[in-house]
Amino acid sequence: MKLQGEHVSLRAIEPEDIDLLYQWENDTENWNVSNTQTPFSRFVLEQYISTSHQDIYNVKQLRLMICDSNKKTVGCIDLFDFDPNHLRAGVGVLIAEKTERKKSYASEALQLLIEYCFLSLNLHQLYCTIGIDNEASVLLFQKHGFQITGIKKQWLREGSVFKDELMLQKIR
Repeated sequence: MKLQGEHVSLRAIEPEDIDLLYQWENDTENWNVSNTQTPFSRFVLEQYISTSHQDIYNVKQLRLMICDSNKKTVGCIDLFDFDPNHLRAGVGVLIAEKTERKKSYASEALQLLIEYCFLSLNLHQLYCTIGIDNEASVLLFQKHGFQITGIKKQWLREGSVFKDELMLQKIR
């Protein structure tokens, strides 16, 4: 299956991506949506890249880089908690630079990933969890057929404030 759309393509992580990943993973603005609390070392990210070629059935995750039509890397899309028994996986997407957002890159990447998951990996369902105030992400996933199936009350802490988190699922 070709992971190529009209305006974006999805590709495997390459060693040359280390600087981008180091920047993205250590940007504290991304930590709220990625449930990160501590910085990643360059060494840890290099090890991750060196093992990223392993099969999703072994490592239970997959990260693909999102490239625009000029082959510029604008973000990444992840499968995590891959469960081959129950045929499901979690999905996360990041368009890293604010100037690259609202150009439909995330939408097209998500559609490519959904097709890959349902047609190549034969998954039964995909899911994601999104903070209740992240309206853009909720709308993105709903546009692609994900439905809100639950609310985790006061699940996410931002400073001294607790916020709800939505559970969304797309069943094939």
